[in-house]
Amino acid sequence: MIRIRAGRVEAVNDRRPGLTELVVETEGRIEKAVNYDDLTGPVAEGDRVVLNTSAVDLGLGTGGFHFVMCNLERKGWDGSRAGHIMKLRYTPLQVQVLAVEEEASPHFGAIQECASLEGLPVAVGALHSMLGPFAAAVKLLAPEMRLVYLMTDGGALPLAFSRLVHRLRERGLLDATVTCGHAFGGDYEAVNVYSGLLAARAAARADIVIAVMGPGIVGTGQTYGFTGIEQGEIINAVGVLGGTPIAIPRISFADPRDRHRGVSHHTRTALGRVALQRALVAVPRLDAEAQQYIEQQLAAAGITARHQVVTADGGVALTALTTYGLKVTTMGRGPEQTPEFFLACGAGARLAVACRRNGGSPDHRS
Repeated sequence: MIRIRAGRVEAVNDRRPGLTELVVETEGRIEKAVNYDDLTGPVAEGDRVVLNTSAVDLGLGTGGFHFVMCNLERKGWDGSRAGHIMKLRYTPLQVQVLAVEEEASPHFGAIQECASLEGLPVAVGALHSMLGPFAAAVKLLAPEMRLVYLMTDGGALPLAFSRLVHRLRERGLLDATVTCGHAFGGDYEAVNVYSGLLAARAAARADIVIAVMGPGIVGTGQTYGFTGIEQGEIINAVGVLGGTPIAIPRISFADPRDRHRGVSHHTRTALGRVALQRALVAVPRLDAEAQQYIEQQLAAAGITARHQVVTADGGVALTALTTYGLKVTTMGRGPEQTPEFFLACGAGARLAVACRRNGGSPDHRS
């Protein structure tokens, strides 16, 4: 179940808060590795390390990285001592955090008193790559609005793994982050999606929230066998808490797999079968043939009857990516290969800004 090998750090490639990218020698090969500094402590060239090599050995999509489990040059390491909530519970890497729900948290009172999102627009995505074009578009449309990212545990668990989040923070396109479930490393830690949403409003003072997993969706080809199914569950949480859920559909005409052509089966399942609360579904304006194809898919999946489908101009996402110098890909494809994916994110951003300005109304003409 786990493949463990010894290695030695040959070089440090990059550092960002909470994470160091390394070059290591292991089994006679020079390969890439990741060290989570808050879990295993700082690392330096020449250090002997213990590596989890399972994903690379299986050829899985983790970016081709091994992961440092232990630095043998250290006799011990004490991370943060704050809080009593454990994430990655009952694993060798369980990590201690101070959650917003704890009495010791400075946000305990605000979270306890916050019973509703009061119409707060929450964009709910299906892939981590939606975060970049959505955030850039929101900030181009409404730079005065505070945008908060709620990272769920459907993908990578350490927020530090996301280069995209790091770039967005550097450019001022994200104002705060919340990590919920077993995801960790955000500005605010929460036990679940519900308290994470309340933290985004009451602690992080969000004007708009985007809720989506970290990098690395899991999919199997089975109808319900993918982590992106959480999109429907998050929509339900937003609705229960009195927010305005805005679903960003996963759309592509570049993916060769039939189940992902047009509106992905991930979106069709999450919105057509799992989401019980009514949401706004942001559909970008496309050419007539593509628009008709998508509309037929949404109707056949029961999404048109269950939710409010709103068509909006998503071109702001493409403009924003250029304006802020962001290069974002999804499944290895950029805006040139699959513009409809990025346009859907822009349509979602436009609706979110309009809802915030219009008190929950999806009228995006303003």
